[in-house]
Amino acid sequence: MIELTVDNFENEVINKDLVLVDWWGESCENCLAMMPAIENLANEYGEKIPFTKFNTSQKKVRRFCIQHKVLGLPVVSIYKNGEKVDEVAKDDVTRENVEAMIQKYI
Repeated sequence: MIELTVDNFENEVINKDLVLVDWWGESCENCLAMMPAIENLANEYGEKIPFTKFNTSQKKVRRFCIQHKVLGLPVVSIYKNGEKVDEVAKDDVTRENVEAMIQKYI
């Protein structure tokens, strides 16, 4: 999985055809609990869709997250041709829901 920052987001997400972004935070227990499932999905589907993750606990990223409509965690988004086209958020972030979302786009 590619670690995203504000500096590489455009190159790794916006300039790509199809990308999954796992928005997570260091103090988000649900994010940390989902991490192994997301990594397993990356192993399964990583050849068909790039998996990336953005640590929202980085310094000075609050405004950036708001611009991308990430207002609570966890959030898993699909970007297609630079636009967010789908996401699951908060209690809906389960392995099953993320996998179903992936399968819609690959």
